[in-house]
Amino acid sequence: MSKVEKQHMLGYVRVSTEEQADSRLGLEAQEAALRDEAERRGWDLTILRDEGLSGSQVNPGLRDALEHLASGLADGLIVTKLDRLARSVVHAADVMERARAQRWNLVMLDIQVDTTTAAGEAMANMLATFAQFERRLIGEGTKAALAAKKAKGERVGRPRQMSTAVARRIAAMREGGLSYGAIARALTEEGVLSPAGRPTWQESTVRRFCKSNETKVA
Repeated sequence: MSKVEKQHMLGYVRVSTEEQADSRLGLEAQEAALRDEAERRGWDLTILRDEGLSGSQVNPGLRDALEHLASGLADGLIVTKLDRLARSVVHAADVMERARAQRWNLVMLDIQVDTTTAAGEAMANMLATFAQFERRLIGEGTKAALAAKKAKGERVGRPRQMSTAVARRIAAMREGGLSYGAIARALTEEGVLSPAGRPTWQESTVRRFCKSNETKVA
């Protein structure tokens, strides 16, 4: 009988600068929990780290993990807690959708999300449902706020929300020869929010910004 090949899982650990003094959240504590789980499950484990970084964006260690998974170089991703992976339930659901589309497993120990098991898959589906609910609430709240402003006669146009840092980044990437689509994909992968506050950048948004800047310079 042929030997069953071990799954190769990527463990991801992260602490912000403020959290490093807390032993419960430290890198060593997270790594120990991941190694214990991998040993229990018979997985090969490679750990990737982001130290002194917040979860407000796709940090270098997590970006490397996602690129490896997308390339089929590992079978799944495991984290100790949802907030080590994502800044919100909605963000976590986006990662789960990527895992589903690319056919790799996702395990979050604290909330028992584990797409390698039927029960864990059910928990993942429940999390996705809550994320959709949160998106709907945010959308309804935005509509209500806009309606209230309109009723008061206030301007309801979309304000410019692009930070100077992001604007300079786009200009630099464009000067470096990247297309509008490539810039949009890069910003999306890095978790930079669009001017509309969405996690996905559109090519048309980048094009409008660049054309607007060209007009101002001219």
